[in-house]
Amino acid sequence: MTPTTPSLLVFAGSTRQQSFNRQLARAAADIARDAGASVTLMELSDFDIPLYNADLEARGTPADVVRLKDTLWRHPAWIICSPEYNGSYTALLKNTIDWASSPVKGHADWQDGTRPFRGKVVGMLSASPGALGGLRSQSHLAPLLINLGCWLAPQAFALGQAGSAFDDHGALVQQAHRDRVHAVVSQVLWASARLQTP
Repeated sequence: MTPTTPSLLVFAGSTRQQSFNRQLARAAADIARDAGASVTLMELSDFDIPLYNADLEARGTPADVVRLKDTLWRHPAWIICSPEYNGSYTALLKNTIDWASSPVKGHADWQDGTRPFRGKVVGMLSASPGALGGLRSQSHLAPLLINLGCWLAPQAFALGQAGSAFDDHGALVQQAHRDRVHAVVSQVLWASARLQTP
């Protein structure tokens, strides 16, 4: 990577301890670091964010939502590892996006709800025990992110048969899988570096 390589945010739409997508997020972060990128691996469990409710929001946006918005905004490049539940992305991921995209009335930075998303270059990964690897979750997530002003990398990867895809240290076993993740990471960083305002 070059000295102008953007910082990369990597996170999974799951908080489950043994989540394949959390494992994939960690593997993607390691692959990006090995390539010279500056990486933040974000865990959604580190944020105390309730189920979105406009009445709750009217009483004041939770502090961790503001912290989430700031974290998203500070990273121009993202990798999202999206689990698949019932053929779509998780309620956790949708709730996170709903809060992060909701305007904070009277706030100097966050009155614009799409600000944390607009112009971000996003690469999508997913993993599941099935053969499709969570691909349907990506197909539902893509239009949501585009609607919020994100740029989606054409490269994406859905890791099937995820139960046997990782070694005891959480690394991807197959070189072909590592290469596919690396391709997504590289494209996201390449595009983000060129979209940043000089």
